[in-house]
Amino acid sequence: MELKDLLLTPIYLLLFYMIAYQVRPKATNKLTRKYFIPALTLKLGGAIALGLIYQFYYGGGDTFNYYFHSKLVTQAFYDDPTVGLQLFLSNGEFNPATIKYTSPMYWYHSPTEFIIVKIGALFGVIGFNSYTIIAIFFALVSFTGMWAMYLTFNKLYPHLHKHFAIACFFMPSVFFWGSGFMKDSITMGALGWLFYGFYAAFIEKKSFIKSLIITLLAAWLVYNVKVYVLLSFLPPALFWIFSENNKRIKNAAVRNLLKPVFIGLGLVFAYFGATKLTEGDDKYDVDKIGERTKINSEYLTSSMVATGSAYNIGTFDGSIGSMLAVAPQAVVVSLFRPFLWEVRNPIMLLSAVEAMIFIYLTVFLFYKTGFGKSFKLISTTPILTFSFIFSLVLAFAVGTNSGNFGTLVRYKIPLMPFYLSALYIMRYYFVTKKQNIKPKTSLPGTRRPATV
Repeated sequence: MELKDLLLTPIYLLLFYMIAYQVRPKATNKLTRKYFIPALTLKLGGAIALGLIYQFYYGGGDTFNYYFHSKLVTQAFYDDPTVGLQLFLSNGEFNPATIKYTSPMYWYHSPTEFIIVKIGALFGVIGFNSYTIIAIFFALVSFTGMWAMYLTFNKLYPHLHKHFAIACFFMPSVFFWGSGFMKDSITMGALGWLFYGFYAAFIEKKSFIKSLIITLLAAWLVYNVKVYVLLSFLPPALFWIFSENNKRIKNAAVRNLLKPVFIGLGLVFAYFGATKLTEGDDKYDVDKIGERTKINSEYLTSSMVATGSAYNIGTFDGSIGSMLAVAPQAVVVSLFRPFLWEVRNPIMLLSAVEAMIFIYLTVFLFYKTGFGKSFKLISTTPILTFSFIFSLVLAFAVGTNSGNFGTLVRYKIPLMPFYLSALYIMRYYFVTKKQNIKPKTSLPGTRRPATV
């Protein structure tokens, strides 16, 4: 960080807050209004804090690598807008006009990293190439998507507005790792908009064209940044659509007869989407994903053994069968670890506290409700089905890919709001049943969520 960061940051923050106060009446209601500014403040603070910690605690890292690259792209715009535009639209190809800027870039041929560089450069052009300004722009992108996610959950269970606010905005890992100049901020923002657009287009069936455009744009961005998050989203999303359509069949006998058909179609479409989305991709092709996962896990584990943050979920040889064998350990490590006795630094402590909350709520709810009744509730409540399947699939993916708690805490943040929100919804059903109160699942005049 430089002197210009200190000079420009207060000005931009003041501008952003002025805009936020103008937008708040349109983006909130009487239940959600009080969370808007605090949630935004945490996102902005998280972006600044992440930069400071990487600079003074870690002594560097990915966020400053992105900044190094984005400065080169921004400089190209300053030197010659035509060359800058060529570089911004490039996809790793050789271009004599841009070689001056691309030759120092070791991420120029890495599409998933270079798209973050491009976004950073875009913000750099309007932010005077200041790291902190770029970071808070990333925080704003993340915030808009997370607010859209929050509003979607509130459409279903508005009486849980406080709990959903905790799940979406006030978990330390989510607002810290999901706010700065990193892939994770763009992923969280795009995922939130994807969830919002998907629900509006295919479940509510309102403003279909607008919602579909939001869904496709968000899906494109997630695909280009972290495709495995999109692959984790597809199966439960498609299953949700089929479940909703199955529910609308009035004849119970026909509905029960067609339910396995809808489930089968959902699985077929999910598999087709997963295989075709990654076909030919050396990193994420389904045929190669087991091998890549093994290599990635071994590298990250070996690089973190000395710091004490590595974990071991068992031996797997890269085959799909061996990955499924370690799936339970991968899910457990993603959702419920690190344990408190595994903590090696303050950042791991925050993650461990969150994991303890997940353990407590999961065990408490499943025990109090009963495992059979819990699974029945999950299987008959589409939002619970979606949230748990998405969380478990992503937990498996990141648990097998990481190999150490340092990267795991970043990789798993997309699942955390969904998993915690699902637990809060289960708790709501448990409390209302215990008190013999009919659950309230929507505000007057809003659509009531269906159960299968």
